[in-house]
Amino acid sequence: MALGFLVACNFAAFSQEKSNAELNGDKFFFRYAYDKAIDAYSSDKQLTVSGNRNLAESYFNMGNNEQADSMYRIILNAPSQAIPEDFYNYAMVLKNQGNYVGSNGWMNTFYTAMPDDLRAKSYDKNNANLESYLLNKPNCKITKLAMNTSAQDFGTAYYNDKIVYASSNAKPKMIKRKYNWTGQPFLNLYCAEVKNGELENIEFFNKKINDKMHEGLASFSNDGSKMAYTKNNKKDYNDDDVVELQIYLSEFKNNKWSEAIPFPYNNEAYSMGHPCLSSDGMTMYFASDMPGGMGGVDLYKSSLVADGNWTVPVNLGNTINTEGDEMFPYFQESTKSLYFSSNGHFGLGGLDVFSSTSIGSSWGAVKNFGSPINSQADDFSLIFNQGANTGFFSTNRLNGLGDDDIYSFEQYSASNLNRVIVGIAKDMKGAGLKETFVSLFNPQDSLLAYVISASDGSFIFNVDKDLNFLLVGSKEKYSNGSARVSSFGEADTIYVTLLLKQDNSNVPVIDNGLTKIAKLNPIHFDFDKWNIRADAADELNKIVRVMNAYPLMEIELSAFADCRGSEEYNIILSENRAQATTQYIQNRISNPNRISGKGYGETNSVNECVCNEDGSSDCTDQEHENNRRTEFVITK
Repeated sequence: MALGFLVACNFAAFSQEKSNAELNGDKFFFRYAYDKAIDAYSSDKQLTVSGNRNLAESYFNMGNNEQADSMYRIILNAPSQAIPEDFYNYAMVLKNQGNYVGSNGWMNTFYTAMPDDLRAKSYDKNNANLESYLLNKPNCKITKLAMNTSAQDFGTAYYNDKIVYASSNAKPKMIKRKYNWTGQPFLNLYCAEVKNGELENIEFFNKKINDKMHEGLASFSNDGSKMAYTKNNKKDYNDDDVVELQIYLSEFKNNKWSEAIPFPYNNEAYSMGHPCLSSDGMTMYFASDMPGGMGGVDLYKSSLVADGNWTVPVNLGNTINTEGDEMFPYFQESTKSLYFSSNGHFGLGGLDVFSSTSIGSSWGAVKNFGSPINSQADDFSLIFNQGANTGFFSTNRLNGLGDDDIYSFEQYSASNLNRVIVGIAKDMKGAGLKETFVSLFNPQDSLLAYVISASDGSFIFNVDKDLNFLLVGSKEKYSNGSARVSSFGEADTIYVTLLLKQDNSNVPVIDNGLTKIAKLNPIHFDFDKWNIRADAADELNKIVRVMNAYPLMEIELSAFADCRGSEEYNIILSENRAQATTQYIQNRISNPNRISGKGYGETNSVNECVCNEDGSSDCTDQEHENNRRTEFVITK
């Protein structure tokens, strides 16, 4: 039984009656104001079972997996109080921390309790494919776009030869992740040109469409004449203080967009959004939490018929929908494939991207895209360029600039692959080492990518021709193994073995109650860059070993820039360095929330190096590099 995974400790008792603090927490919780709910619930040490459950979910939705972990343990250590949904939710918490073994244990418990649940069935059917999902696909390249901001940038759609996307610091109700959607809406639509895979020349989409309400997640017919988009319900009279979402429709006539009209099946009692129009604009797929579905949010379909009316929405059925959330539909007509995101089908983390092919009036088997498009984070809103193997998707993975960021992707056929590095991580006896973190560096010692080795120690990278690379493998209780390889020559496949020697002696010494580390050096960066260099990776691997040896240790990091560039730009640059450093360590330790960081721009210089108003300086390159750094402090 998975209950054996729990550790013994002193837990808060369950109260039978709700206090005023808990009732206040419930009010915030049901309005999705999770941060305020946490404050209210945390002030009461005698929460009811439902209060502890809501507090656990609030932590999870705020991205605080470690606290969510602790709260679910309180619930699950009182088996008579636990319900099957607790097993499932705790499995998701563990999965978001990269603890797939623990997550699978609780999914087994959930499957035993709820064998007919569609999420349980998906787990039972697809769990054996986990390693293949985790393995970085060599024929898929993803790129984080330069246009991303510290706000939320997500939800791309093709509009003629341009891209329309949403940008904001808030999210619609149906993405129940982090924020309270009861206040003023902030989401607007923007339009950009696609140049060399990047989004450039960004403009406000349309003042008539972008009014004072929340607008986002749009879709267009192929000729750009029809548009469907998500918008706040202007006349929401519910007493739940939550503004539900609705779908609006508009047509481009006489060189302007018509007055938007509501989709006839909008309802102020629930949300409808994430529309996807067919190429002719006559069919629309969308997401809704309307009553009568399979679970939280389901996918539906409606068509525009000859009399100008839309047909009653039809649920896409239990091949597509589960008791979880299915959202962000995109239908590629050339292949009759539906792409969507789900946290109910078996995946790698929060929302994963899936696909299914239309077979008459039914749908084929649902397939997980796997890494690198899917990750431990939320990955969603994937779109394909019709007739091509390129597109865009959105994600809140850790190395982004904002909460949500837009990435491009390109899929290669086998004949178009440049070179493939096929490797295996082994111990000194020749046995494969699973769950080894293998990092790939370019000739300038900048980190290009990383993968986690499969159960037999194997890993794979797709690389360009005619270059030299450094591979570094790291694993807890082993010294690093490294190898240099080259993609010169005619061979399409380069084979390499990384040998790691078992070593328990290389953990730095900790004393004085975990408040002091023997040697914790800062790492440095190249000018105007935030990638992790090979020399920095060596230092970070030391920190990884320490944090894995001391699982309660917590570290805060601070990242800085040199004086060149504006203060505003250097804040952004240092924040990128903080996030890159944080992600590197989080991907290699247990309970990743134990490390956090922030960028502080050009403050706290370690020397007297300053710049003139025109950006010039008499400082040497080394003096500038000393300021381009990330520092570490043990806080617990």
